[in-house]
Amino acid sequence: MNYAIRSVILLGVLTGFFLFIGNLIAGKAGMAIAFISASIVNFIAYWFSNKIVLRMYGAKEIPYEEDPGLHKMVEELAQRANIPKPKIYLVPMEQPNAFATGRGPSNGAVAITSGILKILNEGELRGVLAHEIGHIKNRDVLVATIAATIAGAISLFVEKVKLDLLFGGSKDNENNNNFLSFIASTAMIIITTIIATIIAIIIQMAISRTREYMADETGAKISGDPLALASALEKIHKYVYEIPVEVNKGTAHLFIENPLSGGGSFELFSTHPSTEKRIEKLKQLAREMGKVGV
Repeated sequence: MNYAIRSVILLGVLTGFFLFIGNLIAGKAGMAIAFISASIVNFIAYWFSNKIVLRMYGAKEIPYEEDPGLHKMVEELAQRANIPKPKIYLVPMEQPNAFATGRGPSNGAVAITSGILKILNEGELRGVLAHEIGHIKNRDVLVATIAATIAGAISLFVEKVKLDLLFGGSKDNENNNNFLSFIASTAMIIITTIIATIIAIIIQMAISRTREYMADETGAKISGDPLALASALEKIHKYVYEIPVEVNKGTAHLFIENPLSGGGSFELFSTHPSTEKRIEKLKQLAREMGKVGV
């Protein structure tokens, strides 16, 4: 299935789940309040996340005269992607990694770590930059913000239920002649909220993984060399385990490879697909593009 279509379906499922759970727990009025509250938080994140993330990691913009070759590479890839040339930043981090940020093509930025420049050859670096430009072209920050807004609204419902149980439980208990019925209804609410949170997280992570596959495919087509990106991912994955770093978990999904020691082993709750699967899909794409020896 096309990755863009899959993202739309997942967002649709998440939205439908939000409507169902919201109406079930808080009714239409509560559902609207939760959605508006989550939207405000993520609206602010959407407009200012690029500056926040770059500052968080001490990223410095790379002047043209400092590395004209890198700038020409990014410019050429941006032209092939039919988007404006994004700004280029260097992150002082020994772990090889990269990420893209910005609301869309008009204000996109790519950031690479100092470590990635030490281990990748020119073709591999080109593949990584094409992947990040793919994220910008596909407006993945916007998609992630929509998913975060809906999942955040569901989390607000969960918090509301917790507060209701904490401050309203004893009153309900006094007015309820059937203690067992009260216990049963409370248990059902707790179970429902736990399940709601887990399902929302699973769907949000599935959207994130889908966008990574999509950026791999888009980037490989932009660069014209899926195998270079596959080789880069293999190297980065190896060094992520060898050079662990402390990063904000909330930003881990931005990187081309989860910087937190490769992420969890349970892919269902992971922001990234397994590197092995990504490499295999890139090799398959290379075969489809007629690359020999694959």
